[in-house]
Amino acid sequence: MDPISASVLVAAASGAGGEMGRQLWDSLRRLVRGNPADEAAGSPVLVTGEAELASLSETPHDAERARALSEALSRRAEQDPSFRADLTQWQQQAQLLRTGDGDTTNVISGGSQRGPVVQGRDFSGINFNVPSQE
Repeated sequence: MDPISASVLVAAASGAGGEMGRQLWDSLRRLVRGNPADEAAGSPVLVTGEAELASLSETPHDAERARALSEALSRRAEQDPSFRADLTQWQQQAQLLRTGDGDTTNVISGGSQRGPVVQGRDFSGINFNVPSQE
């Protein structure tokens, strides 16, 4: 299993992405804390990652705390196949969260351009109502 990106954990912990980020963070907290029904049934519930999760909750923009949580989650996933499966599913959902990672290159070249230009990254829902130029 690939380690979870610290930037994804920071984004989820800090509520990036609005409701989606909050839901991802809540679901990760539930996953890390385990299932009380398993504990009551006598199944050992690993608590690895709980302290790191709480630490990142206190300072959600701290990349070092996010890396520590990522490492703890990886160790726990190595120990517990069921947790690994659930964490993999969580990680797939978290890929939809915008983290700000990645490079953006904007180039305008050659000839004459007329009209608005928007430079940036990850735009959606943009509509230009530009009159035709005759």
